[in-house]
Amino acid sequence: MAYLKLKRKSLQHNYQYLASKLDAEGIEWGVVSKLLCGTKNFIQELVDLGVREIHDSRVSNLKTVKQIDSGIQTVYIKPPAKKAIPSIIKYADVSFNTELSTIRLLSEEAGRQNKLHKIIIMIEMGDLREGVLGEQLLEFYGQIFELPNITVVGLGTNLNCLYGVMPSQDKLIQLSLYKQLIEAKFNRKIEWVSGGTSVVFPLLLNRQLPKGINHFRIGEMLYFGNNLFTNKGVKGMKSDVFMLHAQIIELIEKPKVPSGDLATNPSGEQFEINEEDYGKTSYRAILDLGLLDISTDFLIPVEKGVKITGASSDMIVIDLGRTKRNYQVGDWVKFKLKYMGALGLLNSDYIDKIVE
Repeated sequence: MAYLKLKRKSLQHNYQYLASKLDAEGIEWGVVSKLLCGTKNFIQELVDLGVREIHDSRVSNLKTVKQIDSGIQTVYIKPPAKKAIPSIIKYADVSFNTELSTIRLLSEEAGRQNKLHKIIIMIEMGDLREGVLGEQLLEFYGQIFELPNITVVGLGTNLNCLYGVMPSQDKLIQLSLYKQLIEAKFNRKIEWVSGGTSVVFPLLLNRQLPKGINHFRIGEMLYFGNNLFTNKGVKGMKSDVFMLHAQIIELIEKPKVPSGDLATNPSGEQFEINEEDYGKTSYRAILDLGLLDISTDFLIPVEKGVKITGASSDMIVIDLGRTKRNYQVGDWVKFKLKYMGALGLLNSDYIDKIVE
């Protein structure tokens, strides 16, 4: 069985790097745990880092956080579904909101549970996912700020999550101005301008982050160390927090070109033959995982020269060329991962998850 390894030292290194940069600017921040899919031993690693604020988009994952350490502030990072409101009040200290009717229900449920629930109003800044329109914000806030058992602790936005709209100084300055408008009109203090995410972090590194942004939510950058503007690694960060280990279940020298009439495979693909490969052979290894677990687009072989040639539901085939490179049946092949690949593996019951 393939397994996914979390490298503790790399995670600690990246956390300390991020903390040093954000703390130096006086910016509060929390770690987004949704990639971990509620994997308890991995969430424990976040807690052991000293994280005091964890964000997630699944209530069950926030429940796991509270079971590990009830003192951690939990943040539910999408507009709540009405059916989930009792659980959100129970396990989330803060939630992102965009709908007045939902906030009223949160207020009522918080009263029943004798709690004060914090909310962040999400504002639409161009990516067209969740968010109240800017021109409607003052009216929206005016209807909720006096609701019992509810307190607005921040304004926030998400960029690059749906259509790929990138953050800019102008957009983030506008977000900060909304805070000033609310505070001036209603004489109320808004604690957070939560405009910071992994995709915004490069603006901080380049000294381009507007001063008003005082809260970050960091996930992908912690786990992969990527600059999402350049799609390259950030100098000083580790890219190997997660490592996939897949076992070889067959290793045979075979022709490079299939034989017989070709049609589409179960994935809807049709193989195109390279005529230069006729008559050639290579060592082909079959790995004990497949498309049910991960798309091959999200796999990055660690060893140079390893080439992924295809996959079916439960097996991936790699080409080792004319040499076996000392591999044997039962050996492990290592891969780094892209974000969506790690997400699929972490959500799979068929992949073991261990900590190094």
